[in-house]
Amino acid sequence: MHSLIASPFLDQHVLVRPGNRGGALLPELRYQELRALGPSEPAPLWLAEAIREQLGDELDVTDQFLGEFLLVRQPSTWGYGKASWEVNLGCNYKCKHCYLGLKVNSGMPWEDKRRCLDIMAEAGVLFLQVTGGEPTIDKDFIRAYRYAWGLGMMITVSTNGSLLWRESLLRLFRECPPYRVTVSMYGATKASYDELTQREGAWDQFVQGMNAARHARLPLRMSIVVTDDNGHEEQAMIDLCESWGVEYEVFTNMTPTIYGGGEVLTAQSKEHLRVRKTFTGCNAGHTFFHMDPHGLVSICKIGRDDQISLPQEGIQGLARLGAIADRLMLRTGGCSGCSIAGTCRVCRPLAKHYQEAKAPLAAYCQHGDKKAG
Repeated sequence: MHSLIASPFLDQHVLVRPGNRGGALLPELRYQELRALGPSEPAPLWLAEAIREQLGDELDVTDQFLGEFLLVRQPSTWGYGKASWEVNLGCNYKCKHCYLGLKVNSGMPWEDKRRCLDIMAEAGVLFLQVTGGEPTIDKDFIRAYRYAWGLGMMITVSTNGSLLWRESLLRLFRECPPYRVTVSMYGATKASYDELTQREGAWDQFVQGMNAARHARLPLRMSIVVTDDNGHEEQAMIDLCESWGVEYEVFTNMTPTIYGGGEVLTAQSKEHLRVRKTFTGCNAGHTFFHMDPHGLVSICKIGRDDQISLPQEGIQGLARLGAIADRLMLRTGGCSGCSIAGTCRVCRPLAKHYQEAKAPLAAYCQHGDKKAG
């Protein structure tokens, strides 16, 4: 089982360690040297020094054979470095603000999941976000995670944290350390937390999961979700994260469902609606892609039009993704011909969802500011 990965990443080569947020750039000659060496070869001296100096790591590979600790990822001509995967849309919560809408508990059989992960690895994916729904309730989550980890992926798990106390998950993360575990936080008290998730006892499960995760020293990051139900507890949620010594990010702006439904926008706290920064573009569809529970690939979680079936088309289907991304970013509908389009706050796919949901302009567009003024 590897404890270090040497891999191409976009136009570079990197040295990373599962469970460690650090990393080091590898000169191409050093990467090619590691590719050429066999697993029975001793670790080069420069590698041991790079681990110690650049990763700040306690891993000592002096006098070890490469096969004992190193996995060398092969080059890919596809140019994808990151991906996200909704293992399942099913969830043990029923959050009022959830952008997924109906949470249908369905997905691919295991063989298709494994094939899709193989294709991701072939496409060059090094960093993989595993999400849902709630991914940890999926029957194949543990073996899918282990399989992806064995392929040399640095895995982030996005979860509500309710099941992190389970020994099967804690053992998985001990044996196959994640890059990050991102936990959504829906309140600072039982009343607000259970109200937003619409599940009695959700707060108790969250606290139990967080206690276990912190005791296991998982690489945690909190996503503080501020809504109308818990807006009065924003600072309390921040204080709780800081008392735990866990990094966090605050999210205040609600988005429509992936189907363009506006029902979840009622969870928005108007007092916490923030003006977004100007959207300056992204690499969705070019160096990153998203896959839903049925193996349908899109440019991202939001822009799901013109999906590609990875189980049916295989890796060749990804050849169409860049053109799809470029087309989805073109301004159409209500945004066509906009005189101030260069300062939009959201991408075109997200603006389309807001428009389909008949959301107020202030939620996503600068024209809402002018009208209010």
